Amino acid sequence: MPHFPVNHPARPLYRVLAGLVGLYILVFGVYGVFETWGDGLFDRGSNWALGLRTNLAFSLVSVVFGIVLMVGASRRGNLGHYMNLTAGVVFLVTGILMMSVLQTPANFLNFSMSTVLVSLLFGLILLATGLYDKVGTDEHAAAERSRREHPVSGLPSP
Repeated sequence: MPHFPVNHPARPLYRVLAGLVGLYILVFGVYGVFETWGDGLFDRGSNWALGLRTNLAFSLVSVVFGIVLMVGASRRGNLGHYMNLTAGVVFLVTGILMMSVLQTPANFLNFSMSTVLVSLLFGLILLATGLYDKVGTDEHAAAERSRREHPVSGLPSP
């Protein structure tokens, strides 16, 4: 069973970090929509927004993902925890898939290598924030802390 720390002391910092990633993605998406508005949805032109190559489809998806990440970062419960874990995996998988089709016609989101690197970086950041922002009861957190401080005490004696 995976172990996720409950009520980690740095949880607010991780939520802020996830919110900043979401804010960047939202601003990138909105700016990209304005830059690519007259072009086709999957145009492969040389449109750049905030240092990343984009097209209208990628910009619209970024607006949606930015809003979703900001909503997840603003929630106090475990919704943000699951959203960050899921978004981290989505960003990592998307970055790897788009890197594999960079120089082909299958690059429908108009990625460049810098966009791939940012996608992988954001995926790792969101995965890390998802690992440390789980919320639980005080009793559950105390049991976790006790198990961490005395890992052998739970084993039966010989």
